[in-house]
Amino acid sequence: MRRGRGSRPERGIVGENDGMRRTTARIAIAGAAALALGALAGCSPSTAELPPDSDSRVPVGEVVELTDGLTTPWSFELLDDGTTILSERDTALVKHLDAEGRETVLGEVPGVEPGGEGGLLGIARWTDEAEQTTWLYAFTTSAEDNRIIRMPLELGDGDAASAPELDTAAAEVVLDGIRKAGNHNGGRIAFGPDGMLYATTGDASDTALSQDPASLNGKILRLTPQGGVPEDNPDPGSPVYTMGHRNPQGLAWDDRGRMWAAEFGQDTWDELNLIEPGGDYGWPVVEGEAGDERFIDPVHQWSTAEASPSGLTAVRGTLFLAALRGERVWALSPSEDASSVSAVAWFEGEFGRIRHVQPGPDGETLRFITSNGDRGGEPGADRLLEVRLDAPREG
Repeated sequence: MRRGRGSRPERGIVGENDGMRRTTARIAIAGAAALALGALAGCSPSTAELPPDSDSRVPVGEVVELTDGLTTPWSFELLDDGTTILSERDTALVKHLDAEGRETVLGEVPGVEPGGEGGLLGIARWTDEAEQTTWLYAFTTSAEDNRIIRMPLELGDGDAASAPELDTAAAEVVLDGIRKAGNHNGGRIAFGPDGMLYATTGDASDTALSQDPASLNGKILRLTPQGGVPEDNPDPGSPVYTMGHRNPQGLAWDDRGRMWAAEFGQDTWDELNLIEPGGDYGWPVVEGEAGDERFIDPVHQWSTAEASPSGLTAVRGTLFLAALRGERVWALSPSEDASSVSAVAWFEGEFGRIRHVQPGPDGETLRFITSNGDRGGEPGADRLLEVRLDAPREG
């Protein structure tokens, strides 16, 4: 496993502010433009530059509002017809947005008790080909614990104008017994390229749990779709895939199949980690890069003011990271050996807190949701936004 490294990469901040309403924030086209903006923002060209030989993508054109009036949205999934399913943390509602942004409530997830950072969190979709059944999985906070459940999802005939049907009454528990707390619940779930279900869990404000291999908290978990333990997990019989995490909320696999996770630090460093099976990422013994051979260092880190990272996604050669306190989207281009990333910030301060990011249809756009209603904002204050992506261009 890769252990401690040397000096930290520099961090670049790039962004413009043109104002906004329903169609908003005309932004720079990348390449030389990104370098010029980086210079204006005070970051060195080396931190703003994207690797010329990568399949990087950057935002171009206008950011378009797909819908507004959302209440603490936490996660969303793009369906095959280009429409969207999303979860709302504090209402426990699953909603469908059609191609025109019209909203349909698919159902209220049973047994959810929102509170603090808990509630209806991550969602993910999986189809059992043998049984021809599609399931919507959800990471939820109940009265007793955090747990993962799944519900049958009927997608219909592929008509983008019609909403799917979610059978909340047929919800099944996939995994329970994850300790809950007012904060540090983790909550992101995703299916990997191997067809397994991955889930991030926080330390539930009990830091010792992250280093306890018997605890489900402070971990990245790996499960079969039915909730069993895969035979090739690092510790036979245990769903624990990695440990030593504080509050990870981002999971993504890049175009080379490498697994990445984004994690909230405490007071100093937020992290982007390359995930290695069986790895220990150090919390609470270390935060950020420590050079301690017992633990795996992050590939990249930020001050907590620059990030407070939540959702993470990959679009071709680029990772995109949603930043809450940082109020921006980070575009991250990993080096070939994944030992470093080039980091460029977009939309800094434009839309407030950003909770999650996902590719749009065909990977030609990036979609992201805001999270402004959970820090003193009004219910219904949040939006789903979309921006076109393109390759960096020569100046």
